[in-house]
Amino acid sequence: MRVGLTGGVASGKSTVSAILAELGAVVIDADVLAREAVAPGTDGLADVVAAFGEDVLAADGSLDRLALGTIVFGDEDKRRGLEAIIHPRVRARAAEIEAEAPPGAVIVHDIPLLTETGQAGTFDAVLVVDVPVETQLARMVDLRGMTRADAEARLAAQATREDRLAIATYVVDNTGTLEELRARVAEVYEKLVGHGG
Repeated sequence: MRVGLTGGVASGKSTVSAILAELGAVVIDADVLAREAVAPGTDGLADVVAAFGEDVLAADGSLDRLALGTIVFGDEDKRRGLEAIIHPRVRARAAEIEAEAPPGAVIVHDIPLLTETGQAGTFDAVLVVDVPVETQLARMVDLRGMTRADAEARLAAQATREDRLAIATYVVDNTGTLEELRARVAEVYEKLVGHGG
C-alpha cells in the first residue's frame, strides 16, 4: 500500500508522519532523502559542485544550502539543473526503501509538494493534513516567529487548500488537540492497513 502524505506549511504534517511511523508505517521522507543525496562524500554532492562551483561548499566540505539557494532562487534553468541531480537520487533511494519493506506494509511517502508536483496519481491513497489558512498563518507567526507578510508569502508559494483537498483520499483535520489528531490518524491507518492486505 503506497500512500502519499502532504499538507501545507504549518499544517502539522511532520507530526502526522511521526504518528504513522509509531503505528508501524514505513515512512519515506523526501526532504531527508534529498539531504542524504548531497551529503559529504556522495557523487550527488560532487555533481552539485561540478554544476554550481566550489562556492556552494561550506568550510567543512558539506553543502552550503544558503549559498546554493541564492544561486538557484529565481533562476528556472538552474533550479531544474539542481532538481535533475537530486530528484533521480531521491526516487532511487525511495524505491530501495520500499523494496526492503515487509510484505503488506503501509508505505508512506512524506512529500511537502505532492500537490504541486502532480504526483498524486502515483499513489494508492493520498493523505492530506488539513487546517484552515488562518490557522496556518497563526502557527507560522506564533510558533515560528515569522512576520504576517512572510507567512502569507510562504502560503502563496504553495498549492491552495482547495487544490490539496481535491487530491485527498483521506483528510486529517488538525485543528484539535494532539489526542484528537492521534485518534484520527489511527483511524485512517486502520483503513490503509485493511486496503493493503
